[in-house]
Amino acid sequence: MSSSPAALRSLRLPAWCSDPKAWRTEVLAGLVVALALIPEAISFSVIAGVDPKIGLFASVTMAVTISVVGGRRAMISAATGAVALVIGPLNREHGLGHLVAAVILAGVFQIVLGALGVARLMRFVPRSVMVGFVNSLAILIFLAQLPELTHVPWAVYPLLLGGLALMVGFPKLTRAVPAPLVSIVALTLVTVGAGVAVPTVGDRGALPSSLPVPGLPDVPFTLDTLTTVAPYALAMALVGLMESLMTAKLVDEITDTRSDKRREAVGQGVANIVTGLFGGMGGCAMIGQTMINVKVSGARTRVSTFLAGAFLLLLCLVFGPVVSHIPMAALVAVMVMVSFGTFDWHSVAPATLRRLPAGELAVTAVTVVVVVATHNLAIGVVVGSLLAMAVFAKRVAHHAEVTAVPDPDGGRTVYTVTGALFFASASELTTRFDYAGDPDLVVVDLSAAHVWDASSVAALDTVRAKYAQRGKTVEITGLNHPSAALHERLSGELAVAH
Repeated sequence: MSSSPAALRSLRLPAWCSDPKAWRTEVLAGLVVALALIPEAISFSVIAGVDPKIGLFASVTMAVTISVVGGRRAMISAATGAVALVIGPLNREHGLGHLVAAVILAGVFQIVLGALGVARLMRFVPRSVMVGFVNSLAILIFLAQLPELTHVPWAVYPLLLGGLALMVGFPKLTRAVPAPLVSIVALTLVTVGAGVAVPTVGDRGALPSSLPVPGLPDVPFTLDTLTTVAPYALAMALVGLMESLMTAKLVDEITDTRSDKRREAVGQGVANIVTGLFGGMGGCAMIGQTMINVKVSGARTRVSTFLAGAFLLLLCLVFGPVVSHIPMAALVAVMVMVSFGTFDWHSVAPATLRRLPAGELAVTAVTVVVVVATHNLAIGVVVGSLLAMAVFAKRVAHHAEVTAVPDPDGGRTVYTVTGALFFASASELTTRFDYAGDPDLVVVDLSAAHVWDASSVAALDTVRAKYAQRGKTVEITGLNHPSAALHERLSGELAVAH
């Protein structure tokens, strides 16, 4: 039995598989990310109003599943604050069963959206909306911590300040160990050693002591249940895809490699379905943990992502009793740092505010206000994108100009049209001609213009009809190929004013 050279090449493993240094990098990166995931997964569980074990197991299943089905190598997916903020109200109003059902349905939505190519739509979300999205997410995460700082023992406040100081100062010494983990360990040792009575993770619910059992959510499978969870599921699907695709794009730039955005969108859906079937709260890509994995630790493969989930499961099952003694003040400190690190401070710097156009500032501000008011990131992004489109349309509409050049012998008038002709600019096009005073022949030169839509064709037909009422002839010249094709297809088929 013989094998062809091509067949042998197809079985050849990637070069890094035989490199011990690469394996060490991937393993250590996975361990560091797993350690860093513990405090955030617990904090996001609190935001969603579920037991910490729900968020921890969700992070495990998300990371392990996405390491296989995702489209961006070395990117970390787990329970996130954005998803927790979206589905938290559903849990508080209807219970955990409805939350899990929403996670599974969100996964289905993401698979459908991924298959339809929703990843390509990300290029239509402008930067001003992205900035508003990031800033509003930071504000919501910060506001979610305030209940943990009211009606609590006085010792919570010095613990909070100490945790913040550690996370600011420790990275100046070394970045080998995540500063949030150092802060949590230090504050836990202080509270346990000194016997300080403050709220702890254990007060929020029992940590896992065994593996989760897969199963369907405990909800009635009725139309009423579907109508209840569907809006939250769609919002979660959109927010999750948006954060994941944004993170994938960032990793592409850092590693100078390309990712499969369609596969990533579908993979997020698969990971959420798996997570929901194990009773988890769902999630998406995590920018912070991904940066630890890719930028700080130097990971480049799916191994680090898989090991992050595997190590996290081990830490939960073996060290659960230890984790239960973590003071909530430590987690609040972590989330405050996450919110401050997430916020785009450059976007509110005086120099930036002076230079940016008023329209873009308005789009960012509206996005933030809508998200904070509704606590729904998807609604804010949609409203911000629609406003950005309106601002853009208004700006481009003013670039369409009509200039009349009379012929010296009075035999004709040439109108030169420049700019983009679409519904916003076409509405004023018909008012720029002297129908009564022009000679019998009028030439409309579109060499410096582009016809984008049916509204523009209808406007040109209206101009021709108005001149025809006066017995005058209109010649339209200079159409580029796409404009000519659109004009030929629609001219005379649309209603015009007479």
